Amino acid sequence: MYLSEKFLSISPSPTLSIDAKFKQMKKDGLDVVGFGAGEPDFDTPKHIKDAAIKAILDGKTKYTPASGMPELKKAVCQKFMRDNSLYYEPNQIVVSNGAKHSLVNVFGAILNEGDEVIIPAPYWVSYPEIVKINSGVPVTVYASEDNDFKVTPEQIEEKITEKTRAIVLNSPSNPTGMVYTKEELEKIAEIALKHSLYIVSDEIYEHLIYEGKHFSIAQISDEVKDITIIVNGVSKTYAMTGWRIGYTASNPTIAKVMSNVQSHATSNPNTIAQIAAIEALNGPQEELGAMVAEFAKRRNYMADRINKIEGVSCIKPHGSFYIMMNIKNILGKKLNGKTIHSADEFAEMLLDDKLVAVVPGTGFEAPDYVRWSYATSMENIKEGLDRLEKFLSELE
Repeated sequence: MYLSEKFLSISPSPTLSIDAKFKQMKKDGLDVVGFGAGEPDFDTPKHIKDAAIKAILDGKTKYTPASGMPELKKAVCQKFMRDNSLYYEPNQIVVSNGAKHSLVNVFGAILNEGDEVIIPAPYWVSYPEIVKINSGVPVTVYASEDNDFKVTPEQIEEKITEKTRAIVLNSPSNPTGMVYTKEELEKIAEIALKHSLYIVSDEIYEHLIYEGKHFSIAQISDEVKDITIIVNGVSKTYAMTGWRIGYTASNPTIAKVMSNVQSHATSNPNTIAQIAAIEALNGPQEELGAMVAEFAKRRNYMADRINKIEGVSCIKPHGSFYIMMNIKNILGKKLNGKTIHSADEFAEMLLDDKLVAVVPGTGFEAPDYVRWSYATSMENIKEGLDRLEKFLSELE
């Protein structure tokens, strides 16, 4: 069968694969505890759902402009001013079917064949694949746990070539939960300006920060703002993962290119979801504070508990809702005569033996780690860690 070599080179998302396996096991009646989900376990706030229901009943079911409703673009602009002190015009905003779709738009707009994109690792699994979909070349820079999973400006500069076009930043990070400081971002911005690079800043977890406040790299200066493409959405902040509304903020030229392409890729983002997103951005924000407080409580418990278990460890994340557990000291040990050689085998054996689903770090380019999500109940967290302890105690 004749198929595209480019598309055949794209790997399936390991995080979605793990979550699908967990849900199937649940469906089959197994008492499995899942920590693979990249979505809040809270429901979408009622006032947002009510806005969507009203829109359906009012017959607002037709096409909208391809790059998003004017009312939603206005709400996004107001959000940037309110939360980030950033001024954007509606023609700088492109609304899409989720932040993942936004990233496809971004790299499609700024890359030509063979162009390179610097991606700090551990990274969200889809960054390199989306770069490859758009004929680019992902270039990995490895951050160490000793530096809180942050890359240094020197590491970035070492990887820059004449083909480099962009640097990807994800703060707060999936999968590590690390958060760059203003001072660290200023140094990275200097490098981007020096080498005329775009900064693709994925800020989807901006409100899930447990110490301090989110700082966007675009806030540094107008010059930095002009080369920065912010990617964001409503999925994580408002527990709206399935609604699929993301958006970008960029200079008008890039926004126009993305808007043109999107008009052919999809007629428009879902109309009802756009109306719900307007309510999310403009409506009451109190439930967000309660959600963040609960995530902070779970983070503290999970990190403290993991660091008390012999053989594994973690650093306490500052944002998002993930913990990267270091399993380096477990590799080489055996369960029932079978050796654990990798994070993939660790995750597989933990799932098969103790019915605990975690995500191996391999897909994040972090082979000595597994990722735990604390976007689940405290009851599940306690049960899952109890099972982890039992699993580790049985290793030889």
